Amino acid sequence: MKKFLAAVLALVMSLSLVACGSEPASETPPEDSQQSDTTEEVAVSADDINDSMTSDDGQYQVAFVTDVGQLKDKSFNQGTFDGVKLYADANGLSYKYYQPANGNEATDDDRYDAMKAAVEAGADVVVCAGFLQEAALRRAAMEFPDTPFVFIDGYPLTEDPDDPNSAVLTNVAGISFKEEQCGYFAGYAAVKDGFTKLGFSGGGGGTNDACCRFGYGYVQGANAAAEELGITVDMNYSWEYGASFSASPELQTMINGWYANGTEIVFACGGSMFQSISAAASANDGYVIGVDVDQSGESDAVITSAMKGLSDAVQWAVAKVYDGTFSEIGGVGTSLGVNENSVGLPTSDEAWRFDTFTVEEYEALYQQVLDGTLVVDNDFSKLESTEWSNVNLNVI
Repeated sequence: MKKFLAAVLALVMSLSLVACGSEPASETPPEDSQQSDTTEEVAVSADDINDSMTSDDGQYQVAFVTDVGQLKDKSFNQGTFDGVKLYADANGLSYKYYQPANGNEATDDDRYDAMKAAVEAGADVVVCAGFLQEAALRRAAMEFPDTPFVFIDGYPLTEDPDDPNSAVLTNVAGISFKEEQCGYFAGYAAVKDGFTKLGFSGGGGGTNDACCRFGYGYVQGANAAAEELGITVDMNYSWEYGASFSASPELQTMINGWYANGTEIVFACGGSMFQSISAAASANDGYVIGVDVDQSGESDAVITSAMKGLSDAVQWAVAKVYDGTFSEIGGVGTSLGVNENSVGLPTSDEAWRFDTFTVEEYEALYQQVLDGTLVVDNDFSKLESTEWSNVNLNVI
């Protein structure tokens, strides 16, 4: 994937957007890792690294606890696990993934059991994916205060969520992204490319902040592009059938109906939900916007993907465990966006499938956000109360 402008996060953090699981990664783990002297600068793809390994001593140093959905979802879980595998493989560390029992019906106890199993198997660090991990992660972090946890799509946790004065858990690093920025790029690009009937289908049932930011940015971008063109566009916007982030016949039927009634492109914002939405698109000659990672390799219907640097963020955070600087991110929230080169659209020849909207136009838009000329709002609570000037928003 073509790199965006280089940017630096605190203490020489270098993040680059990679199409996780679809093309070779060109980055190496952060230079501040104490293990970096074992790293060779060779192109390696996360797909070339086995998902499972056997440790000689039965201990697994870098652990990953999955979110709901499949490990190989070509989206959030896979992008996060790619970071675990890439860092561990580059630094000669053992690694293991843990899927909470009961699949999409997993309880907080199931998630806690997975975290406990990881710690008991010798984890130096446990990476946990998704906001649903909060309650279990709080319990595990309190029980194992010497174990650092990386909370992807997360935030700082306190011992008592109902007491604002409760102690912050300093062994939990909350890593989030400015999804509203890449959502904006996707909506803007789609309308600039000629799409006038859009859709958004989100995961988490509207309770997932990350998906809400994606969607809110998407509407803002579509509205801005439509205003520039002097047109009005239509958008269906729904959280139906997405609570578990899973593919389902019900979701596919709903999206089939959208396409049949004129929707041209749908932002598939929710892990394995992509499978149902892309199937509906293919059956109706429609188009899809992917999420989290470059999903162009999954379907010819994918026009672009609103990506965030999951793999690189994981590698950066895990490196801080091994170089002794985890205290810089433990107990605080880190939000990564354009300024950290951590969100955007894929611009490789294979992934860029717009007909008229160009990479150069996109890069100019990206630069506006980078230099502060354009600020994308992240307060998604205003979605329905906003009077959109050039979007007919149909919230379902």
